[in-house]
Amino acid sequence: MGNAKSVKLLLDENLSVRLVDVLADLYPGAVHVHHCGLGSADDGVIWDYARINNFTIVSKDSDFQERSVLSGAPPKIIWLRVSNSTTSEIEKLLRAAFPLIIRFIQQDEESCLILGHRESNP
Repeated sequence: MGNAKSVKLLLDENLSVRLVDVLADLYPGAVHVHHCGLGSADDGVIWDYARINNFTIVSKDSDFQERSVLSGAPPKIIWLRVSNSTTSEIEKLLRAAFPLIIRFIQQDEESCLILGHRESNP
């Protein structure tokens, strides 16, 4: 299923710090911006930190997705298109998407992965 240790996620400040601990079994390389001293940093500073340190940014903010369109990867972006979601719901989303996230990070073609809750289709 891929190498989880190669998956270094940088969680943006719009996500709970608790996600680092609850997802440590799947994403042992995940850190929160607060752990890096980037809690209220400008998006450009977070972008550069992620690029230099080989992180994939995970955010609910469209600003990083827009930056990825303009600048390309690295870093890669996982844009969570979920509104008013609990930490538990975001944890479930990131767990369910694990194989997709591994593939996304290992392939060079895409710079942004958009994840969200899908309506069930008949």
